[in-house]
Amino acid sequence: MEFTVLTIFPDMFQALLGHGIIRKAISLKKINVTILNIRDFAPGPHRVTDDTPYGGGCGMVMKPEPLASAIREAKHRACGSKTILLTPQGRVFTQDIARSLLTFDGLILVCGRYEGVDERIRSDFVDFEISIGDYVLTGGELAAMVIIDAVTRLIPGTLGGADSAGKDSFSDYLIEHAHYTKPRTFEGQSVPEMLLSGHHQEIEKWRLESSLIRTFLKRKDLLERRALSRQEIDILKKWRFELENIIHSQSVRSPDTLSGSQ
Repeated sequence: MEFTVLTIFPDMFQALLGHGIIRKAISLKKINVTILNIRDFAPGPHRVTDDTPYGGGCGMVMKPEPLASAIREAKHRACGSKTILLTPQGRVFTQDIARSLLTFDGLILVCGRYEGVDERIRSDFVDFEISIGDYVLTGGELAAMVIIDAVTRLIPGTLGGADSAGKDSFSDYLIEHAHYTKPRTFEGQSVPEMLLSGHHQEIEKWRLESSLIRTFLKRKDLLERRALSRQEIDILKKWRFELENIIHSQSVRSPDTLSGSQ
């Protein structure tokens, strides 16, 4: 996968490229990351990349000429790449979108700044617009890093286990199960006995139920989108049965018992 980042602050990416999974993926030649400084494509001695907006108003707008030249250079270097503008107005980034981006040969990530980019860049040079959330950042650099990280970890061979990415949260509309490590007891809380049993099939059942519980409590909307397996349906039916028993046991009590009166 070829990533090309267009930014006016190229030094921001040095930490990302020099550590962790991204560094490993680069060394294994799973990805290549090129950082282009938009200022290098701006004419004149001052390399100006922004100007005041027509019609007035506060803030500055990124000029079209340097951006157009930078995008053309990126496309020349990485033919077949799709151009993505990082903007709060874009489609909100998800795990599904990360998987879809992996199908392209390369991504050109345009990091906007100031009040945004000239509309002619948006309409004529950009394939997709992506936002990493419903909030505003000072620039697209952090969003570009998020996309590089999320897409890279989906590439086979970049993570420790062969199916590590497939078990991540949101990989199939489920939040990942609870994790525990040493010590066995920490501040009065112990690791669930099932995880210490050595019965791998039962442990997998426990992890599935833990995943379903966490998804139901934190992101119930994901379960509505998931194609549930027979085992998962059985687990949900068991919960329903247990909840119905609890409700029934409460309903047969007298009002005095429910209120705590003697």
